[in-house]
Amino acid sequence: MQLQGKVAVVTGAASGIGNEIAKTFLREGAQVVIADLKGAEEAAKVLDPSGKKVIGVAMDVTNEQQVNDGIDKAVKTFGHVDILVSNAGIQIVAPVEQFEFAKWKMLMAVHVDGAFLTTKAALKYMYKQGTGGSIIYMGSVHSKEASKLKAPYVAAKHALEGLAKVVAKEGAEHNVRANVICPGFVRTPLVEKQIPEQAKELGISEDDVVKNVMLKDTVDGEFTTVEDIAAVALFFASFKTNALTGQSLVASHGWFMQ
Repeated sequence: MQLQGKVAVVTGAASGIGNEIAKTFLREGAQVVIADLKGAEEAAKVLDPSGKKVIGVAMDVTNEQQVNDGIDKAVKTFGHVDILVSNAGIQIVAPVEQFEFAKWKMLMAVHVDGAFLTTKAALKYMYKQGTGGSIIYMGSVHSKEASKLKAPYVAAKHALEGLAKVVAKEGAEHNVRANVICPGFVRTPLVEKQIPEQAKELGISEDDVVKNVMLKDTVDGEFTTVEDIAAVALFFASFKTNALTGQSLVASHGWFMQ
């Protein structure tokens, strides 16, 4: 029960990685707020039908009012907020010369603006509480290096590393830590959607996308799992000191090694 007495807000937690993080935090004793554009309340009821330990809030992370309202509701319901996992994300693939500016702005808004807005809203309470906190951003191996067809995604994931470092420095006097998790390919609906899209753009089969694009640089040809990433999130959320603040951790089956 490493998170006993803690309150965690996890964005994009109605499914995928975020949902597994919510499950893990709940199992470790936390009260959890599932924040998502759709399906948050339903996902919360699945995890905790009583509503005593898990609630869902509808949140578009690009909408400042919805973000502020969601964090306010978390504190009103559970009394405080100790952990934020900024996990909400989308993916759009296309070569740079064909990438629509509107889609670029949409992706950047979800990943970067969303991280900023949720961080700002959570820090307001973390600083007042005087008990510290943990801000965790969902980066990617693409926080470290690039892949074709993913210009805004790579740019956004790099930006999260910079944001985390600033939050780590500013939050230190309040005992607020900031970290970035950098997964390799995790076979979530977001990744499943990319397989046929990349096959079309690259002119190869879907099997070749998986084997020769997504997993070609791993040591074992295996996808990273949602359980892998939830374990890393728990590690950062439960870490007792500032020793690792500002750091990122890559979980990619050896795709990227620092």
